[in-house]
Amino acid sequence: CVFHVAARSVAGQALAIFGDHSDIMAVRQTGFALLSSHSVQESYDLALAAHVATLMCSVPFVHFFDGMRTSHEIQKVHALSDGQFKAVMELLEEKIDEFRGKALNPQHPTLRGTAQSADIYFQNVEAANPIIAAVPEAVRQAMQWVKALTGREYDLFQYVGHPRATDVVIVMGSGAQVLEELIDHYGTSKRVGILKVHLFRPWSAKHFLSQLPSSVKRIAVLDRCKEHGVGEPLYTDVCATLQGKPGVRVIGGRYGLASKDFTTGMAHAIFQNLAASRPKHPFTVGIVDDVSGLSLEYEEMQTVPEGTVQCMLFGFGSDGTVGANKNAIKLISKETNLYTQGHFAYDALKAGGITCSHLRFGPKPIKASYEITAGCTYLAVHKKEYLNTFSVHSIFGATQEGSIFVLNSPWTTADLLRENLKLEFRDFIVGRKLAVYNIDANSVARRAGMGRLINNIMQTVFFYLANIMDPEKAIALFKKEVEKTYKSKGPEVVKKNIDAIDMALDNLHRIELPEGWELPRDLEVQRPLRERDGSEPAVVTEILDRVQLREGGLLPVSKFTPGGQVELGMTQWAKRGVAPRVPVVDMDKCTQCNKCASICPHAVIRPFLASPAELKEAPEAFDA
Repeated sequence: CVFHVAARSVAGQALAIFGDHSDIMAVRQTGFALLSSHSVQESYDLALAAHVATLMCSVPFVHFFDGMRTSHEIQKVHALSDGQFKAVMELLEEKIDEFRGKALNPQHPTLRGTAQSADIYFQNVEAANPIIAAVPEAVRQAMQWVKALTGREYDLFQYVGHPRATDVVIVMGSGAQVLEELIDHYGTSKRVGILKVHLFRPWSAKHFLSQLPSSVKRIAVLDRCKEHGVGEPLYTDVCATLQGKPGVRVIGGRYGLASKDFTTGMAHAIFQNLAASRPKHPFTVGIVDDVSGLSLEYEEMQTVPEGTVQCMLFGFGSDGTVGANKNAIKLISKETNLYTQGHFAYDALKAGGITCSHLRFGPKPIKASYEITAGCTYLAVHKKEYLNTFSVHSIFGATQEGSIFVLNSPWTTADLLRENLKLEFRDFIVGRKLAVYNIDANSVARRAGMGRLINNIMQTVFFYLANIMDPEKAIALFKKEVEKTYKSKGPEVVKKNIDAIDMALDNLHRIELPEGWELPRDLEVQRPLRERDGSEPAVVTEILDRVQLREGGLLPVSKFTPGGQVELGMTQWAKRGVAPRVPVVDMDKCTQCNKCASICPHAVIRPFLASPAELKEAPEAFDA
């Protein structure tokens, strides 16, 4: 059997729904073979390899890939035809019959799961050794089948880099894609490489050593988990394998816990640390560890292949932005020869939370398994309140000079924008020479009968401005997709969506910024994003505000309490300020039915049962 697993964090000091390898490491002694995929395409190909291999060797498999980072990423992949799958099934017919013959069956019953004592248990465990020893070759044979079907080559361990590398990083999961992009960026100028691990269990020392360059002098092993031993699991496997191989220094490090972004700038820092005369070991990367001093310093790099277009779109949970972006990627994938990638970052608030769509399109394969940190050419902010809520760096930091900036707001002139945009945003826009566009998409949506759904309006603007494919063709195809998507909801809904698309470009305005537009208005000064009166606990300004402002990733280790304890009553300090309108209760119309309290998902509205005597004693401001 095969379990296909989006690997995620095991809850420790807190629950994390995001991805790393801690759950995989928790099952590594179960007897399941553990097969790792590093990208969306690999997940497709090695899923087939896992099913072929499990039938060949009669060992169950966990085929895993990084949760959230790979499992929720959209990429263009090369798929197999139904005929190819049928051919595989026909070749495996005998093995499938053999597998079915092992099923529990009253015609030939067997007993499993007995109790054994010390006299025979050990021997029965060891009896499985020949079966387990045959797994690596079964997996290699399955990978050869995949190569015959697709032309794509896989092995238990795959080396990428300089043929005479002295410094090698060993990695498993989506981090391999990031390191491979950095190797491509280096070219042949550095004697470095990476060894990608596909078959983690059972571990094959023979196949590992056959792929490792004989010239290697220094090795860094990356684990996407945390253990409290001499090192993390992949590191200890490598160290055990290299026993008796003199002259090779091995260090280990942790990265990417709970989907912490792992970028090429971090990968570059790992190579720099590895080449140092006294490297940090163990080390961490991607955080600031001012307690144990294990973290590596790094700077972000721009390493995506030339010609890759990078776009960021900030949306509001449930406004349809993410869904529309997914449709756009699929449309561009079908209608062009471009490689495509989409990754979507959410906060934990779901409906009403912030979303950020990271889209890439280019003529070469996209290996950037990380959020856009530099080189963004198209930035759209679909909710104007974000410009008062977040810092200029968290919104605009990834843009490059001359990028397109699209804002959804009622500020359709340069004067209105100057009046409503903060000083630091205006200064950044002018300094980076951004091309500014504005559309009041909320107004367009209301007039088209779409309510608050602005997704197709903003997507039309994207096709028009992003310059990824011919705008006229893209919008025409987009309309067809919209008709197909909403056909089941009736012609009226389809018409409203098409009307909204047609109205979008008529309401899009290029804002020409006059000289001096960025200068301070009378008495205008830069103010902090959050102003407090000093009555709040220190944790509010030191941690909660930073997290709310999308700056939590910059917080150092020293700010956190071991064990994850937090103070109560933090919700009162977490006012995000993203609502376009604030509802006010009209007590003259209230029937005290309590439906509002039961519907409110965050328990903001709370009913209280009070007697007439208690109401007499209530403060004047208490309205009942």
